[in-house]
Amino acid sequence: MSAEIYILYLAAVAVFFATPPDTSQLLIIANAMKHGLRRSVWVIAGDLSANVIQMTAAAFGLAAVIATSAAAFTVIKWLGVAYLVWIGLRMMMSRGESGRGRADGAAHPVRLFRLGFVTSMTNPFAVVFFAALFPQFITVNAPILPQLLILGATYLVVDGATLLLWGWAGDRVATRFAQRSMTAINRVCGGLMIGAAVLLGLKDIAPQR
Repeated sequence: MSAEIYILYLAAVAVFFATPPDTSQLLIIANAMKHGLRRSVWVIAGDLSANVIQMTAAAFGLAAVIATSAAAFTVIKWLGVAYLVWIGLRMMMSRGESGRGRADGAAHPVRLFRLGFVTSMTNPFAVVFFAALFPQFITVNAPILPQLLILGATYLVVDGATLLLWGWAGDRVATRFAQRSMTAINRVCGGLMIGAAVLLGLKDIAPQR
């Protein structure tokens, strides 16, 4: 892979993430506001772990299976939507006490990791997206595996940095207004979760980031 192709790929990925918050961004914002950025890093870890599996699936040609199976596509998509709505409603119905800085059950690393992982894995568009993106920047007369590793690692770094930035912003907002009303913050967080579910349900071709 030449330097020119890699820079073009990096620019394409950067432009892709230079958009208003999407499903994963809303997810990390909500959890950073609720639990703080440090704990919400587990959500990011779950999201990126799912991306690794999706990239691997794309590399092995499973994208074609998902793309041609309307039933599997629909089931996976709406399971993800239902999961996010359920989490969002739980947040909106919670009382005003803050979970920030406390190791309560909802902030347990395993639960946060699972939230990020399940949300990302239930986006059936991601595998198709990676299968369509990577070939555009692969040199066919060079070893394929190293190129896939470079492209995948770059995507994960940019995605992770973007999620950290959104999480930091959510954490700062919650810290600033925590003294006023934690109940209001809980409702905002729940609304963000449901908003993420709506975006996931309305997606056409874009992957969850």
